[in-house]
Amino acid sequence: MSGYYSLTDTLAPGTKIHMVGLQNYADLILHDTRFWIALRNAVLLGIGFIVLQHPLSIFFAVLLDRIGGKAEKIFRTIFFIPCVISVVVISKMWLSLLDPTFGILNKLLAAVGLESLQHAWLGESSTALGTMLFILIWAGFGWGLLFYYAGVKGIPEDLYEAASLDGASGLKLHLRITVPLLKPVIAVQVTLAMITALKQMELVFLTTNGGPGDSTQFIAVYLYNKAFSASQYGYANAISILFIVVCLIATYLSNKFIRSDAAEA
Repeated sequence: MSGYYSLTDTLAPGTKIHMVGLQNYADLILHDTRFWIALRNAVLLGIGFIVLQHPLSIFFAVLLDRIGGKAEKIFRTIFFIPCVISVVVISKMWLSLLDPTFGILNKLLAAVGLESLQHAWLGESSTALGTMLFILIWAGFGWGLLFYYAGVKGIPEDLYEAASLDGASGLKLHLRITVPLLKPVIAVQVTLAMITALKQMELVFLTTNGGPGDSTQFIAVYLYNKAFSASQYGYANAISILFIVVCLIATYLSNKFIRSDAAEA
């Protein structure tokens, strides 16, 4: 049905349908700069997940495993808390923290004499995207940590002992043992990261709704606004079909890269 509606200029389900063929796709691909901005932002978020969130998740997963005892359980719970908090609560929390007038971040900057660094973090185009990417990476950190923590726990301790006897220690120990044995987990996480980045919706919608301008526009938010705010239901369905195609391509490429990497290993 989505494919059918994407070939029309209907305003909403149940309204008069007029077939326009592939015009929606042509407009979307050739003329819609907002769509390409949304896709760019999703790619940047996916890169942020892979380059920033995942290495930190692996680091803290190893750290938690080495700490052990009650501290391990306490910090494991603390890191996972954002994942069980309502998205609405998280959005409200960050809007309050980053408020340009009453937010604690700007107050702290003023307190240490860095007033020049104060911003309307989600209200200025120059800082909105970076701030939003930080919030999204922070919010998903617990899930990444959970996967990698489970992977680290599955590595036999005697492998570390054998490597230590061979002279490996510190960072070299984990580069030689932990990271190679986590490759199956990393493969799954990379694929999930790209899909999650592409379908990001709730936090963006509740904090900036794609603004200011289109600086924090993401595909799912743009699709929603086209369908239910701009009443361009046919055009929104064209976005959804193209969205699925992009997700399939991203999944295929990540799986192909992972398989070739595994073959070389």
